[in-house]
Amino acid sequence: MPSPTARSFAALARSSPWRWRSVRFVLRRSGYPGYNDSAVRGWIRRPAALRVEQLDGTLITAEAAQGGPGRPYAVSVDVDLDADGLVTRRPDRYAWHHDDPMYQDYQWVAMLDPVELADGYDTDGGRRESAPPVRIDEIREVEHHGRPAWEALMRPTDSYDPRCSCCPLLFSAQSVARSGSLAEHMKPADPRYADAHRVRLDVGTGICVRTEEVGGDFAGRGHDVAIETVDEPFPDGLFTAARRRRRG
Repeated sequence: MPSPTARSFAALARSSPWRWRSVRFVLRRSGYPGYNDSAVRGWIRRPAALRVEQLDGTLITAEAAQGGPGRPYAVSVDVDLDADGLVTRRPDRYAWHHDDPMYQDYQWVAMLDPVELADGYDTDGGRRESAPPVRIDEIREVEHHGRPAWEALMRPTDSYDPRCSCCPLLFSAQSVARSGSLAEHMKPADPRYADAHRVRLDVGTGICVRTEEVGGDFAGRGHDVAIETVDEPFPDGLFTAARRRRRG
């Protein structure tokens, strides 16, 4: 794949639903008091299966939604791809089911499908108009836990439209403006927001594998994902609460 540009970085952020079917990873969050900076191991099998454990193998949650009538999942939705296989435009968000199973909050969902870094919206005269959600600078190719990744410095614009404004990937004045309030664990007395956010996307999957606030009251806060396997077949039993394992 050619060296990343602002356009291709956004396209990769838009492409996650079509780049993988299953993933196992370790997630660490730092600087979020509500999460105690503890790491967890997660399994996702699209479209709707989730397992989360502590690193010692203690089960936290396991679930698999039952199929049924409703909106289609990404696997059955056609999209336009560029020459590098990245999505140039996604279907209307209400026409298909795009969320992966959630653990703790919607930042988990946005991490797995970081389209909020690619597509934003302005409201003009009561209509939602597509607009760039971030300014993307200092783009470079890096290695993240042994996998190719793209890194950029991001600054949200007024068009930034996070999956959930209370738990965005890029906590900022713009995310707060979308909600009018802050999540309690993020609420400073008089916030000084980050000057920018350093962000990494895994090239193979499009997952947002790292965020870090640069400057501001919470400098250094963010998350880190170490992807362990991609598209490995996971058995149904992995996603039932009865299956409990401990790692030796």
